[in-house]
Amino acid sequence: MGRIAPSVIGTLCALRWLAVVTQAATVAVVTLVMGVALPVAPMAAAIALLALFNAWATWRTRRGEGIAAPELFAHIVVDVVVLAWLIGWSGGIANPFTSLFLLPIAFAALALPLRWMHATAIACGLGYAASAIFGRGLPHVHGPIGDAFDLHLIGMVVNFLVSAGVVLYFFARLASLLRARERELASLRERFARNEGIVALATHAASVAHELNTPLATLMLMLDELLDDDTVPASLHEEHRTMRQLVDVCRDRVQALAVPAAGVDPRAGAARVDLDAEIERWTLVRPAIDLERHGDMPASTRVDAAIGHLLQALLNNAADAGEAAGRPRVQLRLDRDAHGLHGEVRDFGAGFDPAHSFLPGRAFGSSKPGGLGVGLALSHATVERLGGSLSMQPAADGHGICVRFSLPMAEAA
Repeated sequence: MGRIAPSVIGTLCALRWLAVVTQAATVAVVTLVMGVALPVAPMAAAIALLALFNAWATWRTRRGEGIAAPELFAHIVVDVVVLAWLIGWSGGIANPFTSLFLLPIAFAALALPLRWMHATAIACGLGYAASAIFGRGLPHVHGPIGDAFDLHLIGMVVNFLVSAGVVLYFFARLASLLRARERELASLRERFARNEGIVALATHAASVAHELNTPLATLMLMLDELLDDDTVPASLHEEHRTMRQLVDVCRDRVQALAVPAAGVDPRAGAARVDLDAEIERWTLVRPAIDLERHGDMPASTRVDAAIGHLLQALLNNAADAGEAAGRPRVQLRLDRDAHGLHGEVRDFGAGFDPAHSFLPGRAFGSSKPGGLGVGLALSHATVERLGGSLSMQPAADGHGICVRFSLPMAEAA
């Protein structure tokens, strides 16, 4: 059975506090100002009990715990019983505030399932009937305010104003909650669509990894033979060694694709990598890019392997943007403090229109010609999974883009 959100319970508690104040004020005005002889003791006791009950309900709501529909229905029954008690002691069916029995039904229609809404309507009907059958009639009134009928008319005016204010507040509050829920659902649908695309991409990547494994092994053997061949000119050995290192990088990446598929022992924790080694590996793959490093990141910092993939994707995006603009340069800043790991990757490309930011927009979007936006989508999904944040802003000098990310301390060690 679903639970009612704390925000809905908080709205009911706020309305109940309003009821306590208006009920106490009404009794005071009618008895002290208008001089109507009402049984103050039983009415004051009911208002005090309602205030105590609402104090407990408010305390529980602030704990952030939802409640089940039957318990919320019990809350409404308490309100109905107190209202029936007060109306019964102050005129019964002749009391102009009897229409307040409609407010719990309006609340239940928006906050409770259908069967509990019907139960609330029955409870309100029983409360109305009990106050009408067993209610105590108003004493004879005659004075500055007129007779009993004039008092009834005044009560109807006050009842209308109170009901209008309560309905306006209540429905405005619930409409705001519904709009917030719709935005949340839209965000969840967008995230689901993006994650679905990432899963499909990962499946395809795993298939390609199996296909690449054999040709990579063949290339490694061929390069080993060339390095061992004394007949090959010495001037080519350095190029062969560089090629061998690049093939090693490709092999490591292909083997890494099989790690999630093979499963990880939860007792061993997430795989961790050396952040400096990841950056050095990237510079090996992109030697034409001028990488400028800044920040006070400690040497040999080990992080979740997903952070290494995140950094590789952001650096590749920045390098591609810079090369396309004829400025093959990337600035990387990494800092670590008590709050976690903070990074900034800045490119020197053509920049982007802030009105078309892809964070956290579509599942896959790119400002590069022919780009798929896969790196950006994977980066955002990684940061989201690790409980961090990712943002994109134009560079301060107008050339390029700055992508900033922050990750919790637990992800870096």
